[in-house]
Amino acid sequence: MLQELGEQGLLALVQRFSPIDITGDDAALVDVEAGSIAITTDVLVDGVHFSEATTSAFDVGWRSIAANLSDLAAMGAMPLGVTVGLSLPGEVAIDWVEQLYQGMAACLQPYDTPILGGDLTRSTVKTVAITAIGQVDRDRAIRRSTAKPGDAILVTSVHGASRAGLELLLHPDCVELEPEVRSRLVQAHQRPMPRLDVLPLLPIDRIAGMDSSDGLADAVLQICRSSRVGAEVWRDRIPLSAWPNHDQAIEWALYGGEDFELVLCMAIDQAEALCRQLPEAAIVGRITSDRQVVLIGEGGRELLSFNSGFQHFTSH
Repeated sequence: MLQELGEQGLLALVQRFSPIDITGDDAALVDVEAGSIAITTDVLVDGVHFSEATTSAFDVGWRSIAANLSDLAAMGAMPLGVTVGLSLPGEVAIDWVEQLYQGMAACLQPYDTPILGGDLTRSTVKTVAITAIGQVDRDRAIRRSTAKPGDAILVTSVHGASRAGLELLLHPDCVELEPEVRSRLVQAHQRPMPRLDVLPLLPIDRIAGMDSSDGLADAVLQICRSSRVGAEVWRDRIPLSAWPNHDQAIEWALYGGEDFELVLCMAIDQAEALCRQLPEAAIVGRITSDRQVVLIGEGGRELLSFNSGFQHFTSH
């Protein structure tokens, strides 16, 4: 138990996951070339973002890192390092912390990104706070506020898979699926991949965008609000998870969240070129000038709103 290990013992345990020449001071020093530094923080709380019923300690670690790296990808930034803030009850098993850091390290490994340090404190609820630091050339940064009427809206892959995976974890017998499909959906929820791989493929010209951590609808609405534009989203163009109920798959794609794909707005010819390089990507709509955000399908036009998706402090 952590109460037996103590703070210094816990510090010694977690510092094994950081380069030896980085930790030990009051702050970490990271050398950078000319450009902009991107900094983002996400907090995961037991009972809100994860539970023992659906998420192992390894997967909590993986997801905490993936969420932050996805935010960097959404800015066009490549990661330089992360810091970890842990608030834990004293009754937490030492192995839980070990597995948490193993998951973090596994998610960071493909990007050669170090854990720079962090902070520890005792609390009544497990809480993991990650701050990620990245670098981007200022003229290559992706912003929510630069979408223009006529832009294509592109998503980098399937939406709704994470929410489908959560449903399978909560209710394993709720639907008949091939084992491979079931495994892929559960993996999408437990170990999402931040789309840093997309950044080298992006055109140099203006791109607006963000990630879809709170759902596709939320991403389009946020971009439109920041850019003072509207949008059409084409229901039949959205790449969906392999869920038998089509209407449910659409609902989860729009509002399920935690897919950590990129939603990007750019000139139509650039979007088409990117789709040729990313077979899983799709153009799902266009930016308009009328300030409304509508879903268009066989049933007609439906206004999209923030009220349908997850919102902290108002969602249950």
